[in-house]
Formats: sequence, C-alpha cells, structure tokens
Amino acid sequence: MEAITDVHVSEPGLVVVDIAAADDETVRALHTALATQWATTGVARTTRDPGQPGVRLRCYLDLRQSLAGPADTGGS
Repeated sequence: MEAITDVHVSEPGLVVVDIAAADDETVRALHTALATQWATTGVARTTRDPGQPGVRLRCYLDLRQSLAGPADTGGS
C-alpha cells in the first residue's frame, strides 16, 4: 500500500483505515458498514500481496461528517 501522507491526516477527525480480510466480500461489507456512519472514500479496488493470504483495502474517513441514520432523520 502507498504511504500515508500529511494531507490524509492533516486535521483532527481525518482517518486512514487499512482493512485486511480473507476475501473481497468481507472487505466490502466492512467498508459499507463504515460508510453508513461517516463520509468515506469509495471502494476503488482491493489489492493482494503476492505470497500473502487475503485481500486489503485502504479507505479514508472523515469523522467530522457523521451521516444521519434512520433515528436521526427528524421526521414527524
């Protein structure tokens, strides 16, 4: 994976998440769960390290941008 640069964590609330799992489905499920809570980058592609088991994915979260869940919609 590429290096984490200063811009990735330039402010409080910005997070770099490296996910490792057995398969693409598991990685994407975790990314989807994160994306329901916070603003996150899309899933471009997973990577495989030669000779290593599983797949990896890097995504970036902005914890300052919490997404509204069903209980937070304020409907009347």
